[in-house]
Amino acid sequence: MTPSTVSAVDYHTGGEPFRIVVDVPEIVGTTVAARRITAIDDPAVDGLRRLLCFEPRGHADMYGGFLVPPDDDGAHFGVLFWHKDGFSTACGHGTIALGAWAVSTGRVPADPSGVTDVVIDVPSGRVTARVHSDAGRVSAVEFVNVPSYVLHRDVPVDTSRGPVEADVTYGGALYAQVDARTLGLEVVPGDLDALIALGREVKAALTGTRYAEHPSDRRLSGIYGTVFYTDDGFGDDGNPRQRNVTIFADGQVDRSPCGSGTSARVATLAARGALDADHELIHRSIVDSVFRARIAEAGTTEGHPSVTPVVVGTAYQTGEHVFTVDPDDDLVPGFVLR
Repeated sequence: MTPSTVSAVDYHTGGEPFRIVVDVPEIVGTTVAARRITAIDDPAVDGLRRLLCFEPRGHADMYGGFLVPPDDDGAHFGVLFWHKDGFSTACGHGTIALGAWAVSTGRVPADPSGVTDVVIDVPSGRVTARVHSDAGRVSAVEFVNVPSYVLHRDVPVDTSRGPVEADVTYGGALYAQVDARTLGLEVVPGDLDALIALGREVKAALTGTRYAEHPSDRRLSGIYGTVFYTDDGFGDDGNPRQRNVTIFADGQVDRSPCGSGTSARVATLAARGALDADHELIHRSIVDSVFRARIAEAGTTEGHPSVTPVVVGTAYQTGEHVFTVDPDDDLVPGFVLR
């Protein structure tokens, strides 16, 4: 049954929305990953996602998360990330927003040092939002992600604009990464419609192939998004500078530089020798917001050389809401037009 009222707090990270919902129906599962599978098939939980994501309370590019218990006492809480098409396995911009929210509200007490680790269990594993505060205000959040690694390089993909090559990398979710300029496009608002269409094409072409398989956990399989990037060279400091837009789910557009997508780019650039531990990726979004990302450590994961990325951004509260549901409203839970 749909509740008559739902409370939420909204943030944006680099322009990308994140709607935080604390009071949700009980979701069966011993881990956050298991609860995600339950939520997908639970009409009450999925109905709440639709209510808060679909129009008229949301929109086709809305994003949010339901707070759930952590896997164990080692984390402060867990979260199920959602968008218009379902529940995702990872979300860097959402993790940054949750860190800012947890410290700002006192849910996680601020450390007197000015740096507070908010540990969060997500479907892809355990991540940390390292929150930096100055005079009681959050100034930056570091998203410490799960180990990320390249699965496939230079995968040929046919598109309506001709063949391209994609690197497939795990950064908490699987991302196909394509140089937009090989398609005659730039990461600018004027090319967005074409990028959305091509993002869907690349994802569809790889779906069901071996390139979309996670090496050990089928729950993490599937190309989550297509990252279109352009290379802007290196700054005087030696840091690589790139622009990107991530087209995820079914044509949804990330306004931020995409936290888990940025993690995938860090792993890919490291594997290609374009990023080392002494430099950081300056990653700019289609709306000109910026994440800075670096390699915290290197190792081996699932038999692949991997890196643990740290993505630095900021998040700001945009509102508090009490959504209502009129029992006579025949458009509940809502609709999307894309």
